[in-house]
Amino acid sequence: MLRGALSGFGAVASQAHLPGWRLRPDVVLAAIHEPSPERRHQAHKLLKNVRIYDDLDLMLEGEAPDFVDIASPPAFHGAAARKALAAGAHVLVEKPLCLDPAELDDLEKAAAANHRVLMCVHNWKHAPPYRKAHQLISSGRLGRIFHLALTRWRSGPAGAGGTAINGERWRTDLNSGGGILIDHGWHALYLAQWLMGGAAPMTVSAWLDRPDGAAVEDFADLRLEYPDRRLASVNLSWRAIVRRTSAALFGADGALEIDGDRVVLTDRSGKIEDHSGADQPDDSYHAAWFAGMAAEFVDAIAQGGGGAIAASNLAEAKAAVCAIAAARRSAAAEGAPTRLF
Repeated sequence: MLRGALSGFGAVASQAHLPGWRLRPDVVLAAIHEPSPERRHQAHKLLKNVRIYDDLDLMLEGEAPDFVDIASPPAFHGAAARKALAAGAHVLVEKPLCLDPAELDDLEKAAAANHRVLMCVHNWKHAPPYRKAHQLISSGRLGRIFHLALTRWRSGPAGAGGTAINGERWRTDLNSGGGILIDHGWHALYLAQWLMGGAAPMTVSAWLDRPDGAAVEDFADLRLEYPDRRLASVNLSWRAIVRRTSAALFGADGALEIDGDRVVLTDRSGKIEDHSGADQPDDSYHAAWFAGMAAEFVDAIAQGGGGAIAASNLAEAKAAVCAIAAARRSAAAEGAPTRLF
């Protein structure tokens, strides 16, 4: 039985992480760390026989958990992960793993030195439409993938109008790690890498925009170049009139279109196959997908530090944080192609 602790008890923790962990008979959540009094009160109402702390250091010292699941705003991820690793815990971090490539390198070294697993919540890989896409690619149905396009349109950032308990206002706060490039871009970047067979992009060209007076960008358009002249396009917006989550993948032998939970394959002969499946409603938290992520993390702990599951996840996280940093440099240079590494 693994004893875990949650650091941060906002909406994503209460609506996705907590339900996901509750599905696992081999895991018990022993403690919660949350600085906000309102959210500590919410945790008390939802959880019985779980100790709740306002100080992370005290929780780590008093509980000695096997793992810590970090679900605080992005600006706090790196420091919390460093403390948890130093305390001997395995660490799972809500996206983004951290905000700076150099910090990620330091965290990776700390995990290796302590023989602990460090992973980021890449939950969109557990969304049924994208798992189906990956299965079709892996089976060779599309042939060599040479281009993919990912679209995430929203009418505004999730949780911006919530209360002190369930709000997620960090998305519009520069100091908290906000902006659509972090919020939705991280997901698009690891998904693109996974669907491209694990290859990291080499360069990114970016155009970012924000409303007058806003602290963070609410629109991002990215072009990523991969080895062997393969391309990915990513379009992200909080300005949309309609909500849309879609993708298009083009290969030598077929094309795959994803729109919500609809998945359609068209092969080279023009034959159309519907691979759609039922999924949960398209909300911001996706508890069922986190359950898949929790299972992946538990399997990684069983493999031990340096295992294949954690290594693949960290490779995606490293490419994502480097791509976001390169995208900001590219946007500042009027969209010039910018190398990631």
